[in-house]
Amino acid sequence: MPSALQFQYHLVLIVLAASKGETRYLEVRDAGEDDPFLLLSEDLKRELSAGQIYRRSLRCIDMLSIEGQFTFTAEQPQLHCATFFIGEPEELITIHYDFVNIDCQGGDFLKVFDGWILKGEKFPSSLDHPLSTSQRYVDFCESGTIQRSIRSSQNVAMIFFRIQQLGNGFTVTVKKNSNLFPCNVISQTPSGRFTMVIPHQHRNCSFSIIYPVVIKISDLILGHLNGLFLKKPSAGCAGVGDFVELLGGAGLDPSKMFPLADLCHSFHGSAQMKIGCDNTVLRMVSSGKHINRVTFEYHQLDLQETETSKENSIEEFCFPSI
Repeated sequence: MPSALQFQYHLVLIVLAASKGETRYLEVRDAGEDDPFLLLSEDLKRELSAGQIYRRSLRCIDMLSIEGQFTFTAEQPQLHCATFFIGEPEELITIHYDFVNIDCQGGDFLKVFDGWILKGEKFPSSLDHPLSTSQRYVDFCESGTIQRSIRSSQNVAMIFFRIQQLGNGFTVTVKKNSNLFPCNVISQTPSGRFTMVIPHQHRNCSFSIIYPVVIKISDLILGHLNGLFLKKPSAGCAGVGDFVELLGGAGLDPSKMFPLADLCHSFHGSAQMKIGCDNTVLRMVSSGKHINRVTFEYHQLDLQETETSKENSIEEFCFPSI
């Protein structure tokens, strides 16, 4: 059975329609009544492709994967609310305040966070984000009209808000922007294929899959010779400068996950790994000296696959949590 934390993440990717048994993880108490699959509907996206603007009200805990205009109006005091935004891997998210009516002096707040944060764990981690943690928050009560539009650094962002006065609220417009070189990504789906490219940049990039998965790396270009190494306490790729590591864990922050394997050198072929953790991350560390590229595909792991042979497989991890 999935762990409670894993189940929480699955709810996040559907729509964060919080149920009474899971809201303790986000410290909120609001539950949505709308169809939780609405915002992920391909039919809806096709209907809106002709230039129509999608509009709807926000719940206290909500999830948005589509552009549009969204309004929250407090029908009762709301103390712990959050809206999670997610796009495709190659998209950035812009949040624009159209209208805000909150009582900042009375303790209300409205903050944008560049990334996601759950139970104190951040994505991207502090090690992989270009801004400090304090710079990743934009507080409307401090910036006011000075900064009415905020663009994310990756395909996820979120807003926190507290509104205590009935009738108060806000309206935001959400838009997507193209990102030529996606770096930190949370996958919307439990399966897919992706190529990560870091062109002569000194940065770290993580691709997060909030499911137990089988991940297969088919192509890795780092600019030096072939090699593949399991992560060990006394070994690894830390001295190489450019490498890919696979991480697994139960939280959101890659820096707090368990390192499973290092790939230190370029190769063409197939390296497969079964990871039964609640969250799987492929992380590329780049010194900026090379054009680094990794291509991989992944699909959700099921119990039957844990019994199959280990051909072309590095190792298996975290299966007790499945």
